[in-house]
Amino acid sequence: MSVHASLPPVLKAFDLTGRRALITGGSRGLGLEMARALGQAGAQLLIAGSQQLSVDEALSTLHAEGIEAEGLQADLSQPAQAEALGAAVLAQGRPVDILINNVGGRRINTPTEELSLEQWQAILDLNLTQAFVLTRTLGAAMLARRWGRIINISSIHAQWPGRSMRGRSYETAKAALSMFTKAVAADWAPQGVTVNAIEPGPFLTDANRRWIAQKPGFEEQVAAEIPMGRWGRPQEIGPLALYLASEAGAFMTGSCLRLDGGRLLW
Repeated sequence: MSVHASLPPVLKAFDLTGRRALITGGSRGLGLEMARALGQAGAQLLIAGSQQLSVDEALSTLHAEGIEAEGLQADLSQPAQAEALGAAVLAQGRPVDILINNVGGRRINTPTEELSLEQWQAILDLNLTQAFVLTRTLGAAMLARRWGRIINISSIHAQWPGRSMRGRSYETAKAALSMFTKAVAADWAPQGVTVNAIEPGPFLTDANRRWIAQKPGFEEQVAAEIPMGRWGRPQEIGPLALYLASEAGAFMTGSCLRLDGGRLLW
């Protein structure tokens, strides 16, 4: 019986009791907040992170909140490890109903004219290849069951080249991820699997806070370029992920939803 059985119908549509969700990069930042939201809605969580210590800390946090979660360590910037993670999850014999491909990042800021092929490929693998691998592997199992939710975490930089960014591999990878979302959504819609993307703007994650600490005035500069006048709070992505993961979002597929405080309006 659902732990949310007493909820009114509109809220029952968000109930994930009995569903199992894999969140990559789920041990911190936006990934942890999305995991928390799905867990609070009743989902059984499987979080993957590149560092075992971070995974263990996230599990301790979630367990203390009464959320059921397991963890796996994998460096998804390496396609072979993405392949291994997908195989390991399937080998557990328990279906993954919801996949959130959250891993990504820039890591470099090298001008295009100086960017090596190895650097270019590394950013594509980190932001795009691993999402393809896990979508292909775990999505195929969803197709067989004719139910599934895939959420790719792209970026507003899929649509807009950042003024201070260099190399352009990050924007290219995120734009490709958003288009991959739409194309696979079109293919899989008849088989009950939805595929959507969230395109976040600036969020005050721990990683961004460390970056802000090194650049006095940067937080205020960015906030001034956002109509809402502030950066996003990490917990604000959780409800949107829950909507896309639940029956509430059953009629939405192929959408790339900007969550940016209006940043791209100006």
